[in-house]
Amino acid sequence: MSGVRGARTCSSRSEASDLKFYLGAKLREPLTEVRFQQLFGGAEQKPELVAEPRWSRLCRLWKRRACTCSGPGAWSLLLARLPPLRWLPHYRWRAWLLGDAVAGVTVGIVHVPQGMAFALLTSVPPVFGLYSSFFPALIYTLLGTGRHLSIGTFAVQLMTGSAVERLVPEHPGGNLSGIKREQLDNQRVAAAAALAFRSGALMLGMFALQLGILSTFLSEPVVKALTSGLVSQLQSLLGLPLPRQIGCFTLFKTLASVLAALPGSRPAELLTISALSLALLVRVKELNVRFRDRLPTPIPGEIVLVLLASVLCFTASLDMRYNVQIVGLLPGGFPQPLLPDLAELRRILEDSLPIALVTFAVSACLASIYADKYNYTIDCNQELLAHGASNLISSLFSCFPNSATLATTSLLVDAGGNTQLAGLFSCIVVLSVLLWLRPFFYYLPKAVLACINISSRRQMFFQMQELPQLWRVSRMDFAVWMVTWVAVVTLSVDLGLAIDVVFSMMTVVCQTQRMQCVALGLAEGTELYRPLKESNKLLWVPGLCILSCPTPLYFRTGRQFRCILEWHLGLGRGAEPVRVVVLDCSGVTFADAAGAREVVQLASRCQDVGIYVLLAQCNASVLGTLTQAGLLDTVTPEQLFVSVQDAAAHALERLVRGQ
Repeated sequence: MSGVRGARTCSSRSEASDLKFYLGAKLREPLTEVRFQQLFGGAEQKPELVAEPRWSRLCRLWKRRACTCSGPGAWSLLLARLPPLRWLPHYRWRAWLLGDAVAGVTVGIVHVPQGMAFALLTSVPPVFGLYSSFFPALIYTLLGTGRHLSIGTFAVQLMTGSAVERLVPEHPGGNLSGIKREQLDNQRVAAAAALAFRSGALMLGMFALQLGILSTFLSEPVVKALTSGLVSQLQSLLGLPLPRQIGCFTLFKTLASVLAALPGSRPAELLTISALSLALLVRVKELNVRFRDRLPTPIPGEIVLVLLASVLCFTASLDMRYNVQIVGLLPGGFPQPLLPDLAELRRILEDSLPIALVTFAVSACLASIYADKYNYTIDCNQELLAHGASNLISSLFSCFPNSATLATTSLLVDAGGNTQLAGLFSCIVVLSVLLWLRPFFYYLPKAVLACINISSRRQMFFQMQELPQLWRVSRMDFAVWMVTWVAVVTLSVDLGLAIDVVFSMMTVVCQTQRMQCVALGLAEGTELYRPLKESNKLLWVPGLCILSCPTPLYFRTGRQFRCILEWHLGLGRGAEPVRVVVLDCSGVTFADAAGAREVVQLASRCQDVGIYVLLAQCNASVLGTLTQAGLLDTVTPEQLFVSVQDAAAHALERLVRGQ
């Protein structure tokens, strides 16, 4: 038997007998599975049900649904689908209201410039970013379960902008008149709203199918790898009227086009506005982090920058003297609700599906992070309903796809937000801008919006500092992070999402097909069995082999399992003979037909060469599969034990008797 170098051997029969006596005195009589069932009983047998007629089954299901639609059933359903009915009666008004109000107003102030900034990323006019910061947040406040989640514009705008420009490309010349530019903007707004409608409908369909569990298949690197949207803001940052690059390798295409047009960029916009804006935003964010404990609320650097830049542009006439691009007049009020064009819905399925998945992945990941931090739970299926409804309903008001936002969510938490009520206060701020304060943004340079967009992604780069720790904890997770990040940055977000899912599942398959088998020895003076390679003070008995294989037994690992165990038992290689082998099956989580067949063949071969096989601690599912595969044709029920200790005690007794 391999793996016993350095272990202490029970060489004499008397020592083995003493070891057996010690185990027997400590453990009581060894229990087989059959004896355990006799003493303690098995699982309760459910009576066999007579086949129910189809009409009767339909009537029973209808009665159950009717009971659900009764008064108590309807109220329970309403409580499940409208979370404010659950948390609002228990709301601590004195302790939480001030924090929610301050956090909501702070986030709302940031939503205004950030919403307009992400509207440029979506290739629609800035005012539609304000709409997308109002309606989705209002709907999520009524339907969402994430208490600290801030809804608005985020990285899905990069995917939306690429899809919009592919569906509604700009004129090759680039120089459009006012009327044609307005027509192009209207077409792009309609395309973005159709994407929101279709992605919302897909999430509602996922909610109907209760597919919230899909969030477990979307790894955290998806959220952290969405920094690729940073490069798409270089055109506005440098004042370059360049079309957006779409498709794969947009990073390199964008950099090439920016470098080619860089000599024609305007020094005023490049140096005076962009550089100073970034410097101010970075400094303010550093102050917020440095004095987090002393400040009652974070400094709204974005709104300060908006006011300063607007005043500078107005007083210096930068738009007239240097042709600096400004936001211009923002329409007042809200757009009329319109249904998306059905012809557009058929064209955008391939774009709306990855947008829906990324929206749910980002939102579920952020909600889970803060739910774990503040000790509450979220309902992933209810999150599908909340985000699906917020996207579908807001699309009727010309909003583009939305999701949870990383920057404003962390800002809401830092500002003292406690519940979803903070989202209502942020909606009030955005509503005030739409109704009364919009003239103050007329002279706002678009380069400032690009700087706000870039600064909101700045903290994502700090996540790279976690990579050394991730490498030390799990190199497999490090590989998933890097593969996903490279795929998203170099290819596209939707392809990066697909690559992430495939690569993550490949890592799971690779880990489950690693066949491990270790020999166990007894820790002297205890009843514990540990791998022999871990210590040279463990005891083992010649002729007795105790093996543990903590690996699932399926078609990929079954043959490896049999070959490795045959090597340990010395079959076919003239090694020291083994008389009894104990297989610790506690780590075998499942077994399929192919894996069970290999176990049966191994037991049959051991029987042919005179090796007595004992199985210990098989779970019910694995034992049932082995039984169906014919294991009991080779071994008897008396060879199946409830634990390794029981099986080892029986094996020692058998060895001492000399059988």
